[in-house]
Amino acid sequence: MIRRKTRRSRWMALNVVSIVLSIVLAVFVFVRRGEDGSGDAFAAPAGPGARMTIGDAGASGADGAVAPGAPASGSVAEQKPKGDKDERVLGASDAPDPIDLAISPDGGVPFHPGGGRYRSPFAQPGAGSPAIVKVGFLLNSIDGYDVKSGTFSADFFLSLTSSITIPPVTLQFPNGKLESREVIADKPSFKLVRLTGTFKSPADLRKYPFDQQELKIVIEDDMRGIDQLRFVADHDRTQLARGFRAVGWSVTYVEGRTLEQTYPDRFENDDLFYSRYTFCLGVERYATSAAFKVFVPAFVIVLISLLGMWVPPEEMEVRSNSGAPMLAGAVLFHFALMQELPATSYLSRADKLMLGVYVSLVLGMVSTWWMFLVKEHNVVKVFRIARVLVPALSVIAMALACVV
Repeated sequence: MIRRKTRRSRWMALNVVSIVLSIVLAVFVFVRRGEDGSGDAFAAPAGPGARMTIGDAGASGADGAVAPGAPASGSVAEQKPKGDKDERVLGASDAPDPIDLAISPDGGVPFHPGGGRYRSPFAQPGAGSPAIVKVGFLLNSIDGYDVKSGTFSADFFLSLTSSITIPPVTLQFPNGKLESREVIADKPSFKLVRLTGTFKSPADLRKYPFDQQELKIVIEDDMRGIDQLRFVADHDRTQLARGFRAVGWSVTYVEGRTLEQTYPDRFENDDLFYSRYTFCLGVERYATSAAFKVFVPAFVIVLISLLGMWVPPEEMEVRSNSGAPMLAGAVLFHFALMQELPATSYLSRADKLMLGVYVSLVLGMVSTWWMFLVKEHNVVKVFRIARVLVPALSVIAMALACVV
């Protein structure tokens, strides 16, 4: 009688402990979802890492940083009344637009005949050397970066410098939308503007939670091709403002990239290439914070479930009920992780880790069911095999989940 009471007390104690741990884990998960980040990334001035590369380019609030060449006392931002020229245009010219010089003798799309390189109606006929424009970029702040949607707000200074007169520039942002614009300088060979806007740069989550992301701000002028305007990244002036911070992220690199790209044919003789500049900011999560918030809870679930391997065969009721709370905790934790991320066509590192957790939990439950299926005189033998085999296989499964 005393032995039966002792067994019942052990069973109740183990169940209470398992339930309490599951509740604590659930509370921890949902509290973590509401956190804004554990720290700020302070960027050092750009060095050799801020360089110009020729490569592919992907499709708020300021901290009060002041850029060199800020307007003197009394100068104000450019104001344009409604109906005036597109406010994205910098510079002015009385020359006719290239399309006005194109011809269409038989109707249809106008074109430039003759021996010119481009027949597009937007190409400049008889154009000489294009204006080589050096693009400087000073990023003041990045706010509200949402990994799930890939959107963020940016505040930055953009400078355009050339040794000759810069043709009127119409700033386009293929991966974003401007919210405000302040013209600080608009001279024939030098232009400086301060811009804020919302941009989108899809996240790559294959290595989540140890992922590195590249935030891009893409700029181009799709009104003037490379026959009139070519962008070149000014690597010495592609940098971050003093005191720059990205909450919850560490800055890994800053660089400017330029390329010449063309659109798929939109009309006949659409053969003109356009110059594109892309500012790239590399950021990564803090490894310590990521490990504590994702890997530690997963390993705790596995360790607690493995404690059931030492429950003796006489306590089958206790053993059979020890894995259920941990399975519920694992599913809840995995669900919370998925709520923070967008749907992807691949498995992230966190997904692989949770697969290892599920394999470990299944191994423990299978060993318990095995003891129910064998004859009574073989139960002790199965218990001894499972106590060695299940932990060993669980270690292998978790190791593979961490490194694959």
